[in-house]
Amino acid sequence: MEDDATPVTALVVAATGGEQQAWRELVGRYAPLLVSVIRRFRLTPSETEDVAQTVWLRLVEHLGSLQEPQAIAGWIITTARRESIRHLSSKRPNDPLDPEHKSIAADSGEPEERIFRAERHEVLLAGLAELPSRQRELLLLLMEDPQPSYVEISQSTGIPVGSIGPTRSRALERLRRSPPVMAYMAADRPEPSGGDRHDAATLG
Repeated sequence: MEDDATPVTALVVAATGGEQQAWRELVGRYAPLLVSVIRRFRLTPSETEDVAQTVWLRLVEHLGSLQEPQAIAGWIITTARRESIRHLSSKRPNDPLDPEHKSIAADSGEPEERIFRAERHEVLLAGLAELPSRQRELLLLLMEDPQPSYVEISQSTGIPVGSIGPTRSRALERLRRSPPVMAYMAADRPEPSGGDRHDAATLG
């Protein structure tokens, strides 16, 4: 049985009080989300690392002033986008900057559909940050393309091959009930043709 994840609010409070383990846990949970947002701006690996470090520094500065610690995922997304745009503006002054295009240029499909997929992916990663580490690690591996085999996943996570399916099911159910995913599914937003925002609760 997977251990319960420490609530995000408790981690934020502890990290604000100077507990390094709580800070490391926050970084570990939200690093996939942060990197995913930055990569949509097509930065180089070194640029991505620089922007990520800037975002973490900004978070350290503002951690104690977050009015709602549970909203940390949204803060990270907004700050990552802003810092990525700032980096592009300062390092590539002759490159016409269209933030929306830059952030989704690597995707295919119509613009509305690309934006929808990007938003949904961010919601998934924000939801994953709410899960226990073992469930989070498993779902992140299952999201990889190409997806590793169950044997490879077992070797990486220590989860027996026969337990991967049931663990995945429990993790997906918990993901569907996470605050970011529930808020996304409850929001009244227009959908692209052929899209279904309830897919945000799945990895299929």
